[in-house]
Amino acid sequence: MSTAVTAPEITIATPADRERVVGTLVAAFTKDPILRHLFPDEATYPRYAAAFFGHLFDKRVHRASIWTIGGGASVAIWEPPADGHGTPDGRFSAQYPDDVLARVRAYDEAVHAALPTFPFWYLGVLGTHPDSAGQGWGRAVMRAGLDRAAAEGLPAVLETSNPNNVELYRRAGWEVLGTMAEPVPTWIMRQR
Repeated sequence: MSTAVTAPEITIATPADRERVVGTLVAAFTKDPILRHLFPDEATYPRYAAAFFGHLFDKRVHRASIWTIGGGASVAIWEPPADGHGTPDGRFSAQYPDDVLARVRAYDEAVHAALPTFPFWYLGVLGTHPDSAGQGWGRAVMRAGLDRAAAEGLPAVLETSNPNNVELYRRAGWEVLGTMAEPVPTWIMRQR
C-alpha cells in the first residue's frame, strides 16, 4: 500500500488569514537585505515588519491577489496592474518613527521609479515560514499569481534585494530587467 504525500491546497487569503500570513512573512524576512535596511534594530524589527506586511496584506486581501498554502505557511502577495503602487497611507505611517518612515518611503519611491511603465502583475512579497521551507510551497503560490497574469495576457514583475534569490527566480523562468544600486542593491525581474 502506497501513501502518496500531497501538497496542501493553494487558497486565496481572507481577512481571517491576516495573523498567520503576517507571522509567516515576519519570520521569512528576518535576514532579507531590504527589510533589515528598513528595520535594522533587532528589538523593533518584529513590530515594524508586522506593520509593514500587515499594511500590504490589508491593501490586497480584498483584491483576491494573495495566495497561500499550508494555512499561510507560504504566501505570495500580488498587486494587480490596475492598482498601481502607492506610498503608505497615514494609518500605516503613524506606526513608525520619522527615520524609519523616511527609509520606507525612500525605498518605495526608488523601487517604483525603477519598475516598467507597461501594465504588469507585481509580485510584491513571496515568503515561506522557515519551519515550512524546502517543500516547494513558495514556487506553488508564486505560480498561482503567474497563472492569473498569463490568463490576462500580462507579464509579471518582481524586485529582490537578496542576491541569492536572483538565481532561484531565474530557474523559475524570470529574467533580470534592470537593477538599482541604492538604497540597497536590488534586481528588477520579469516573467512573460
